Amino acid sequence: MSKPTITKDAGRWFLTDYIRQEVDWRRTPQALGEAPPPVQKPVAAGAEVLVLPGRDDWDIPSCDLATAIARRESRRRFRRDPLNLDELAFLLWATQGVRERLHEAAVLRTVPSAGCRHPFETYLCILNVAGLAPGIYRYLPLDHALVPERAPADLAASLAHATHGQRFAGEAAATFVWTALPARSEWRYAEASYKVIALDAGHVCQNLYLACEAIGAGTCAIAAYRQDLMDQLLGVDGAEEFTVYLAPVGKV
Repeated sequence: MSKPTITKDAGRWFLTDYIRQEVDWRRTPQALGEAPPPVQKPVAAGAEVLVLPGRDDWDIPSCDLATAIARRESRRRFRRDPLNLDELAFLLWATQGVRERLHEAAVLRTVPSAGCRHPFETYLCILNVAGLAPGIYRYLPLDHALVPERAPADLAASLAHATHGQRFAGEAAATFVWTALPARSEWRYAEASYKVIALDAGHVCQNLYLACEAIGAGTCAIAAYRQDLMDQLLGVDGAEEFTVYLAPVGKV
């Protein structure tokens, strides 16, 4: 990506919705009849796929919504207790789980997304989850499964370094990392995509905060990170897919 000039006026303009008046809606990829991008990145041939417990199988205590909202806060100190697979599966379902697949261009999930485009992939930097080896995994929402991506030698230290020394990113049981694939939203919204992608990220992370309350866990969203280091850690190209948000999760 080429680096644009950033000014106060440009930043404030981004937060408005004037862009919709400038988009040529007759020329969007959707209007031109182009096929939508896949709603989930493909899995390499022969890759291991780890199916997660589903709603009918996991053992997750009920949690009153009003109580979860009242208790919600950013938590940066975690106990050493591991998450279990039921808990991890629940958090993934709460943040990007699929409720219904309508057709190739629309998948209803547990979070809202502009135009039902859901432009994110979820990566997990696993450090202390029972039954999973440490490493980086990617969530497959259509399959409710994980695929191992890579196993860096010192993942905890790499996370702390890539988040400007925020050590709790490497002290969590698992750090959620969301990447954006803008093409999914650009297919429908062209240049009007970028503000709504940012808004969608907030919907996802708030669900994580609330879901954590049900399992005695906590999280703290991280928006300050080294773009190059995080993208390299995940193995994404930094142009068609890049890191936009992180959230370490651990027992509290």
